[in-house]
Order: sequence, then structure tokens, then C-alpha cells
Amino acid sequence: MHANDDESIRRHPQYLDDFKAGDRISSGSFEVTAELIRSFAELYDPQPMHIDEEAAHQTIFGELVGSGWQTLAITMRLLVDAKLLGGNPIIGAEFANLRFHRPMRPGDSLKAIAEVLQTRPSRSRNDRGFMDLQVTTTNQHDETVLTQAWTLIVPTRTAVHD
Repeated sequence: MHANDDESIRRHPQYLDDFKAGDRISSGSFEVTAELIRSFAELYDPQPMHIDEEAAHQTIFGELVGSGWQTLAITMRLLVDAKLLGGNPIIGAEFANLRFHRPMRPGDSLKAIAEVLQTRPSRSRNDRGFMDLQVTTTNQHDETVLTQAWTLIVPTRTAVHD
């Protein structure tokens, strides 16, 4: 099952009770440009391989590449736009096992997939629980760019009735 494939579901809140292990939520795509890479880097990660094409040739990448922080931000944007939790906000409790598999480059078209690993109720609050996800970001060649594990705080249907 793809929990958020149906457009009508995307508009309505999704609750912890609506997900099960194996559900996958896929995003649309995000086009990366050299200008976007440079503008992000100038503000947040001003290193030569992100700002200056000539200087980037002297790095291990040999070309202009996006910041890993930008790749993370784009991944978040992709999953927000995919309405990962329908109309409910994405609230992180933990992000772990972050791994950059390859750099993000100008011309890349990124997409993200979040696979539900497990859900579990909170022991102290019956109006919420936790959902563990494996998030994978890929490029237009279906090459893995980034993987990470997310634990989200997700409301339960009990929250609606209390």
C-alpha cells in the first residue's frame, strides 16, 4: 500500500493508526540548478565546491556539487509536498543513520521515498505515538544520494476525539 497515493487522502490528516510497516510514501521530483546550489551555499555552507566552479575542480568532487545540508533540506521539502502525514505536520523526534551516498549535482532531479518500518504508541500520551521511517533520496538515474532514518511524532485518532 502507498499510504498517500490517493489525492483525497493527501488533503486529510493521516494518523498513526493509518500506517503499517511496509507502507511507502513517494514524492514528486525537485530539479537542482547550479544557481540554487550556489545561493544555498553562500548562505549556509560557503565552501569552494558549492560556490565556485573553478575552485570545485580542485576538490575531490572535481565539479560543483550541492551541500549535504541542502540535500537534506530538499528531502524535507519533497516529503512535505508529498503530504507524508496528509494534513498533519511532520514533527521529528529523531533523525539517525544519515549517509551521503553520492553528491547532489546541478541538473539532478531528486525524489524521496519514505518507507514505514514500524509504528508504536507513546507510553505516556495516548494522543500520539511514533513512526519509524527509512527515507531514501534518489536522483534521476535512480541512484541513491542520501539515506536516513526518521522517527516522527504522529497523532493518533484518539487525539481527534479528546
